[in-house]
Amino acid sequence: MPRMHLRPTTTADLPLLEQLLVEAFNWTGETRVTLEQVRSDPEHAHHLAGWQRASDVGTVAETQAGEPAGAAWARVVPAAEAGYGFVADDVPELGLAVLAPHRGGGAGGLLLDAVLAQVRAAGRDAVSLSVEDGNTVARRLYESRGFVRVGRTGGSDTLLLTF
Repeated sequence: MPRMHLRPTTTADLPLLEQLLVEAFNWTGETRVTLEQVRSDPEHAHHLAGWQRASDVGTVAETQAGEPAGAAWARVVPAAEAGYGFVADDVPELGLAVLAPHRGGGAGGLLLDAVLAQVRAAGRDAVSLSVEDGNTVARRLYESRGFVRVGRTGGSDTLLLTF
């Protein structure tokens, strides 16, 4: 894998995070969620609306040429806006996506480790996420870091990592 530079997210990263959220929703290659839905549909918009709030954390991976390769982020979401990865009001939900040309080289693991460190540094005791059936690469990555299944919604498991 080419070396990646990691940096914290900023408010200017919102368009990149929106693009990556679309990638995460459409991990099968099938278009199930569009950029417009991520921006305006309440079912999806809560993941990034108003980025970067004081409690939001995230990391962007960039190539040595400064091109984005992926990102991981976490935010606390109230129960009224709960997604599939929701566990509790005080547990941030994690999102992670790597752009197709950079997959399979370890960028996901670097991003996951970085955002987990940010979540811990923010004083959080746990972090949760959702992973769909069939997404075995992502599931293996999360389980390798200690995430465990704590729930199920439709065709997705809710995973939790307690620090």
